[in-house]
Amino acid sequence: MASPTAATITPTGITAPTYAQVLAYLQAQCRSIYGADVYLEADSQDGQYLAVQALAISDANAATIAAYFSYSPSTAQNAALSINVKINGITRAIPTNSQDDLTIIGQAGTVINNGIAQDQAGNNWMLPATVTIPPSGTITVTATCATIGAVTAGAGQINKIVTATRGWQSVTNASDASAGAPVETDPALRARQKTSTALPSRTVLEGTVGAVAGVAGVTRYVAYDNDSKVTDSNGIPGNHLAMVVEGGDATAIASAIASKKGPGGGTYGTTSITVLNVYGMPIIISFFRPTYQAITGAMSLKALPGYTTAIGAAAQQAVSDYVNQVAIGGGPSGTVEWADALTAANSVPGSTTFKLTALTLSGPSGAGAPDVPLAFNQAASCTPASVVLTVT
Repeated sequence: MASPTAATITPTGITAPTYAQVLAYLQAQCRSIYGADVYLEADSQDGQYLAVQALAISDANAATIAAYFSYSPSTAQNAALSINVKINGITRAIPTNSQDDLTIIGQAGTVINNGIAQDQAGNNWMLPATVTIPPSGTITVTATCATIGAVTAGAGQINKIVTATRGWQSVTNASDASAGAPVETDPALRARQKTSTALPSRTVLEGTVGAVAGVAGVTRYVAYDNDSKVTDSNGIPGNHLAMVVEGGDATAIASAIASKKGPGGGTYGTTSITVLNVYGMPIIISFFRPTYQAITGAMSLKALPGYTTAIGAAAQQAVSDYVNQVAIGGGPSGTVEWADALTAANSVPGSTTFKLTALTLSGPSGAGAPDVPLAFNQAASCTPASVVLTVT
């Protein structure tokens, strides 16, 4: 029979006594040996010794519970989660560099080796090791910023050729760069693991989404399948699949879509890549890169005892973090939701030291009502400095 201080596993899961329960049990056992009048309070040597033993037992129970939960991707954390997801053929994303799709124009047959383009801020963007300009004179390739982290570049800002090559005439980026990301968080990795299980899917769409989610560097994605015969409200033609994908190599994404999409259906988007299908035939795959919508905020706080500027800055950061994790297209609601931003601000440590008296979110089209709508291919972006804080 297990000691009442040990963790136990039952059909409903694992449980363990609290530190206070363990300490009370040890004290009771000690009194049963030495008598009920033995002094075991915290200011006694015997009491402190029992407390050390109780803490050691409680820590061992906590480690046992953590090990128990580490076997499931839904509850594992940190290194344990990284190990678990390998069974699905994926790994935790490491810090990444910003990427953008560049349109290369030049003479047909020109080979660009280790090409480098530059944006207006002086950041270098590395082309694939070898780029061959096709007979059309135009090719789209994914360039990677040489500087790690969230380097930004607006549409048309990457327009300078650094490695001059005969036959390479111009370079530009049709869309904003996809900013680099930090180490993938546990919630994001769990969500990607759940999506990756759709590869051997029940539907073609699930398989296509799962394949795109598994492309290295892809951070956010959404699929729109218009299976009707008429153009839908998003402008997607009938019988076409439109995917909006942030991050990842454009050719790898196109290959993933081509490998899983159903026959006969077209693809729709502003980025078009020619790849080979399973029969070795060239086909054009189109998809969208997200366009970024800057979201700003105005937040008013009433300071209470204990309030500090650090707490106010944490509230600004919380609103910014919420906006930046909103799904492409705003998710099911199609918006950056005011209520969720409000909840984020009120959930920071120290939130009892202030009253949030007002919060307004605004997008390029003006103030929200109170939510800020997003188009199907738009992604929200926000910085803490964009959330203006007023404290009274």
